[in-house]
Amino acid sequence: SSVHPAATSPAIPDSAGLMWTLEHLKEVLRSYKTNQICTTKYTLLSFIPKNLFEQLHRFANVYFIFLAALNFVPVVEAFVPQVAVIPIILVLSVTAVKDVWEDYRRFKSDHLVNRLLCCVYCRTQRTYVERCWKDVCVGDFVRLSCNEIIPADMLLLYSSDPRRVCYIETANLDGETNLKQKQVVSNLPLQVHIECENPNNDLCRFRGYMEHPGGLRVGLHNGNLLLRSCTIRNTETVVGIVVYAGHETKAMMNNSGPRYKRSRLERRLNTDVLWCVLLLVLMCLTAAVGHGLWLKHHPNPMFQVDADTSPALAGFYVFWTMIIVLQVLIPISLYVSIEIVKLGQIYFIHQDLDLFHQQTDSRIQCRALNITEDLGQVQYLFSDKTGTLTENQMVFRRCSIYGVEYPHEDNGGVSEHVNGRVRGRGRSTTSHSSLLVCIHSKHGVCVCVCVCVQAKDVVPDPELVRKLGWLCSPVLSLADASSGAPSTLELTYITDFFLALTICNSVVVSSPSQPRHPFTKNMEKLEMS
Repeated sequence: SSVHPAATSPAIPDSAGLMWTLEHLKEVLRSYKTNQICTTKYTLLSFIPKNLFEQLHRFANVYFIFLAALNFVPVVEAFVPQVAVIPIILVLSVTAVKDVWEDYRRFKSDHLVNRLLCCVYCRTQRTYVERCWKDVCVGDFVRLSCNEIIPADMLLLYSSDPRRVCYIETANLDGETNLKQKQVVSNLPLQVHIECENPNNDLCRFRGYMEHPGGLRVGLHNGNLLLRSCTIRNTETVVGIVVYAGHETKAMMNNSGPRYKRSRLERRLNTDVLWCVLLLVLMCLTAAVGHGLWLKHHPNPMFQVDADTSPALAGFYVFWTMIIVLQVLIPISLYVSIEIVKLGQIYFIHQDLDLFHQQTDSRIQCRALNITEDLGQVQYLFSDKTGTLTENQMVFRRCSIYGVEYPHEDNGGVSEHVNGRVRGRGRSTTSHSSLLVCIHSKHGVCVCVCVCVQAKDVVPDPELVRKLGWLCSPVLSLADASSGAPSTLELTYITDFFLALTICNSVVVSSPSQPRHPFTKNMEKLEMS
């Protein structure tokens, strides 16, 4: 098991013992990996052999390289050797350029991630200072705010939430947008020794313990661990101590690294090339046997041959010569055209306006340049639940209270605009289903209708807002309906309506100046009030 010392108390009487503990702490922390990540596949020295080895998985490249090398043998050469090398060099070079560009984008992404900033506690300055992610080490105290990304796997030591909890979003790990709750480590002393299991890729398990100076051990579990790449939500401030950094974090250990992807067309071509090679061998073997028999039964042939060469050896030479002559059975020009078409397809994918996301001002990114021909070739589609392939958001559309309908036209306009835009393009990419909710109260029935559209803000109905303002007035007006003021009975209906919504839902209260905080009401408390 790996030991992660968390902190050393500055209030130790023996200064010599303190200095020895700090030096021991630094020595132990040097044995752990840094938080710098590297997901690139190649280096300057390993690029040529490694990329050439990966390209040799394509059987056609092995075939063309063998023919180019065979053409340098003087006895069986059929073309100029230098010219025969040009097509295969062109094919390998185009693929190598694509792989270099793809790996360079990984390098830029790693550089951007490693230079992200976070607040780390500095023991010399006794305050939190900004530091790059790559400089974060095991044992550092990191302070994060709402909507910040976690730089490394940390134990949660402090949360600004009164319930000592923290909410994180794990969409970068498992694609789930629902928030998960983490708990602060309990009974945290000033001086503590933390020991946890060896780094592993299990996102749902974490085992360890925290040993107090008196020998008391407190267990640690997965609910205390903040995982790298997750986002802090609904919590103003959290503080944690790093236990796994860099490639030892669970997120990076689940990343098996870049691999050479092969499209379905390429795998099919490998099989076809093998059949073509078998056919080519049969044709050349037939020609070689026929040439040997011809020389054996015709001592004076009509064409010029080397008289000193035996018929068997001449047939052997003809076999390899025919391999070169009939190499067009597997046209290398086809592979040159495929590589050029791939480059053009990648360019048009990047420039396609229909694939431009206006909300984030970003275009589509083609990360795997070798499998573009598989785009749209879908055979099976699995979906575990609604919302996996579409963005479902419930938007308040209309409600009817006390016989008065409040349509919320602004929200409806957003829905109609989205629907009209999709229909105008002649495609239907999202099904907009409606949900009818009936809320029964002791005064009557209130109906609320919502639909699933892509919208972010709820615009309330002005008339409903005006009537809700009367609830905040110190004196409830009993004026008649002609004055424009709502009656007491109508306000009672409105109160029951929103009270029922409060009981049946958890509400997230947010404001522009403060982070979001969950606000939940217990039904028993509401009934008591």
